Amino acid sequence: MSAPSGDPSLSDLLNAAVGAVGGTERPGQTAMAGAVAEAIADGTHLLAQAGTGTGKSLGYLVPALAQGERVVVATATLALQRQLVERDLPRLTEALHPLLRRRPEFATLKGRSNYLCLHRLHEGVPSDDGDALFDPLEAAAEAGSGPSSKLGKDLLRMRDWADETETGDRDALTPGVSDKAWSQVSVSSRECLGATRCAYGPDCFAEAARERAKLSDVIVTNHALLAIDALEGAPVLPEHEVLIVDEAHELVSRVTGVATGELAPGGVSRAVRRSSKLIDEKAADQLMAAGEEFERIMELALPGRLEEVPEELGHALALLRDAARSAITELGGSRDAGTQDEDAVRRQARASIETVHDVAERVLAGSEYDVVWYERHDRYGASLRVAPLNVSQQLGEKLFAERSVVLTSATLKLGGDFHGVAASVGLRREAVLPEGGAPEQGAEGVAELPRWRGLDVGSPFDYRKQGILYVARTLSPPGREGDRTDMLDELAELIEAAGGRTLGLFSSMRGARAAAEAMRGRLDVPVLLQGEETLGELIRAFADDEATCLFGTLSLWQGVDVPGPACQLVVMDRVPFPRPDDPLMSARQRAVEKAGGNGFMAVAATHAALLMAQGAGRLVRATGDRGVVAVLDPRVATARYGSFLRASMPDFWFTADGAVVRRSLAAINTPGGGGS
Repeated sequence: MSAPSGDPSLSDLLNAAVGAVGGTERPGQTAMAGAVAEAIADGTHLLAQAGTGTGKSLGYLVPALAQGERVVVATATLALQRQLVERDLPRLTEALHPLLRRRPEFATLKGRSNYLCLHRLHEGVPSDDGDALFDPLEAAAEAGSGPSSKLGKDLLRMRDWADETETGDRDALTPGVSDKAWSQVSVSSRECLGATRCAYGPDCFAEAARERAKLSDVIVTNHALLAIDALEGAPVLPEHEVLIVDEAHELVSRVTGVATGELAPGGVSRAVRRSSKLIDEKAADQLMAAGEEFERIMELALPGRLEEVPEELGHALALLRDAARSAITELGGSRDAGTQDEDAVRRQARASIETVHDVAERVLAGSEYDVVWYERHDRYGASLRVAPLNVSQQLGEKLFAERSVVLTSATLKLGGDFHGVAASVGLRREAVLPEGGAPEQGAEGVAELPRWRGLDVGSPFDYRKQGILYVARTLSPPGREGDRTDMLDELAELIEAAGGRTLGLFSSMRGARAAAEAMRGRLDVPVLLQGEETLGELIRAFADDEATCLFGTLSLWQGVDVPGPACQLVVMDRVPFPRPDDPLMSARQRAVEKAGGNGFMAVAATHAALLMAQGAGRLVRATGDRGVVAVLDPRVATARYGSFLRASMPDFWFTADGAVVRRSLAAINTPGGGGS
């Protein structure tokens, strides 16, 4: 951690930063800062696993600021973005200013639809049914609900907020509003008129955010915008020399989401209506006929992967693609002087029909690197989806080629090593850097591969003393259908021993509901269920009452941070493998097998291991926390892949003895029993 003469050392900078946030020096944080500094200096890449309580944000921010080049920090959650921008970076830049002899500037940058659009707010929303714009408040009044409706109140509040806000950032609006309300005052990048053509361009919040980012040393963004910047060939982030991806275990999922296209009858119908008003009669008739044909096909669609595009669907998509192409050409042509504010109407029509064209063309292209499937939703009906079979190649080529990248999370080592996560983002095993050495030789082209190193900086927690991993080995294995009476019996006994204090993580909402209903009938403790209230309210209620239990599914596996005695038992009902009929996951698994690998371990087991690591991480959030992670699926103890799953979780003391676990849970909260 030495520095050139006259420059502050990394140790000095880190000490100043830790003091500014009121923290204490942590060995893991120091090790991480040194590794980040080394990766930046060498132009290599780092995967850093840093457990809860390590202080990893300072561990990467301090060395990144010290090197003096522009840094982009991409996170997965709003909570971490806020922590960085509202707490860590203000204190950090103030503390480092005297040592660096400069004050690093920082800014937040998100996708355009996250910012309030003044044109939409003041001029109205392009109508799907007419030729012009309409005011949502006036429309609500005509419908009889008016400004007193929830939507009307939200719109009035946003109009007032527009005069007060400096950023126009949706996340700064408190309390928040529904997606429906926000859509009335925001635009996508395709719908935007452009700052030079828009009357409100000089005051545009999105443009102001981009200008602030260009002048900043640190830009905090999200995984989705990072994916757009990396994959779509149209740079949206300023040039930067260092990229830090926090919550990196989420990156592949977020990138896949951005790269997924969808065609649904409702969306196609809206695009057709918007465009047909602005093009000649012949082109409009072709577009409407193509939309109707696609809708007819989708009425008969059954969920599942399409290994090949059926002839009838292919015909409908070809009609839709060709009609959409003609409409796009016309929409770029002559204007109708009789249409009010036609630029906004035309721009939204073009944006929606371009999406239809692009997805139809992509499906018809039939790339071996894409997976196509029908999906059916109980409420919205069928849709056609297309997603990349794998995003590792794109990430490997676009993310790591021109800058040093640091990926960090509490869960990057799955099954005991970094290779699974590294491969998923395009980093090859052959290019791993051993301590102090060069990549392993012998593989052709190794020198050209992005070079990387994995580092586990540990955790300040003593997991073996603070927690127990219990696998209920004697239970019957979970099946695809049917009740698990013995599992519910075990769950009730564990909750009773813990006196409530339970976070129940279920692999399906159906399982969570069934367990909540059963426990409410058996036990005298409150049981909260995801979906019955907002997630924030549920977590607050869970934290405020130690006897309360909270049951739910995926978002709870990664989103609950409740230190202290309110959460002393974390229960997982079964190994969260992807559904066997999941088109994308099953296609990825078969692709690995076709290449000679173990598809189950590379895809299904890795997916489950990541979720179980995140779920188990909900238990110990502070040095005084004690408790049990209980997995009510015997396969974690009996199946060959069980050791891989256990190695992915924190190093708790392991047992399969339920009696020992129940005594331990009861003892935690007795006087002198070690409770928090």
